[in-house]
Amino acid sequence: MINRTLILSIAFAGIFSCSTSKKEGAVEDTSQMTTEPSVKTEQLITGYEVIWGMDFLPNGDLLFTEKKGKLHRKSGDKITEITGLPTINTSGQGGLLDVRVSPQFNSNGWVFISYAGNHPGGGGSFNLMRFKLVNDQITEPKILLTSNSANTMTGHYGSRIDFDEAGNLFVSIGEGGSTSYGGANSPNKNAQDVNSTWGKVHRLTQDGGIPAGNPILAGNTAPTTVYSYGHRNPQGLVYNPFTKDIWEAEHGPKGGDEVNIIKAGNNYGWPLVSYGVNYDDKPVSASPTMAGVTDPVHKWIPSIGACGMAFITDKKFKSWTGNLLVGGLALQYLARLEIKDNNVVKEHKLLDKVGRIRHVRQAPDGSIYVSIEGPGRIVRLVPE
Repeated sequence: MINRTLILSIAFAGIFSCSTSKKEGAVEDTSQMTTEPSVKTEQLITGYEVIWGMDFLPNGDLLFTEKKGKLHRKSGDKITEITGLPTINTSGQGGLLDVRVSPQFNSNGWVFISYAGNHPGGGGSFNLMRFKLVNDQITEPKILLTSNSANTMTGHYGSRIDFDEAGNLFVSIGEGGSTSYGGANSPNKNAQDVNSTWGKVHRLTQDGGIPAGNPILAGNTAPTTVYSYGHRNPQGLVYNPFTKDIWEAEHGPKGGDEVNIIKAGNNYGWPLVSYGVNYDDKPVSASPTMAGVTDPVHKWIPSIGACGMAFITDKKFKSWTGNLLVGGLALQYLARLEIKDNNVVKEHKLLDKVGRIRHVRQAPDGSIYVSIEGPGRIVRLVPE
């Protein structure tokens, strides 16, 4: 049920140009692409804990996760808890994380979740699971990926899930391990170890296999699920439908949150370099750049606590079409980034100081769903 409707008049300067197909001789109307939208904000649900992930079934139902280990389905005004989840480790930053519906759901019925479990040797594990839904019950569960070592600091699991146009699944995973301290002498080099599950963006088939085109990384003789490495705590991941790239957002230490364009086999630097400093104010590196390390396309100093991401594709959002939205946990706002030629050219603040912005998704109807903490709630941005 919609509990509240707040009409916002949001007037930011910004132009995003794109080409659209038109009949020969027709005059293209570009006025919509240079006009700021008027946007209203509707509160859909409230009173939950941390709503980490959300996605939509083909019939319009909303699936959303709570970090404390609960999965829900919202159908109209009715919200039902899904039963049959595996054991969830909710210590620290662990818990039930992202949920995504297969783009081929109508034919395969698959739903995917990422979550923290219990590692056999102690500490936490990262897991990616696939299942089907039957009468709000999980059936046919299958673990597609699990971490090959323990996370003993109870933080930095990541994680987000998305798909490319071929249906391949991407999942981001934090560096896990024993510490988040950065530097060449850091005792935790999981993110630089290409054979560690942690600190990576993985690319899999929806069956858990290795897609053609995955890179063969240094020291290996065959491709694995690892697509890129050197990531600290990537809690944002989204497919860019305009450029066919995967974009990622990750937490820096004290400063240095990043937005990256993910390329096969690339190293993104953690813990060797960072634009931030360690929490004790000691530098991570003498320079934030290094040969062989891919530089971010955008960074925040101080850290905003970069989290969920979404590209705006619906033209009802007018000049915002093509912009990238990034949730901010620490600074509590939704960043709207103007993109031109794969570069961030301007940033705007939306929903400033309403709470920690955990995730953002574009719904099938084009509206933008945003999950906010304190209390856990979901609001919807609708262009008028």
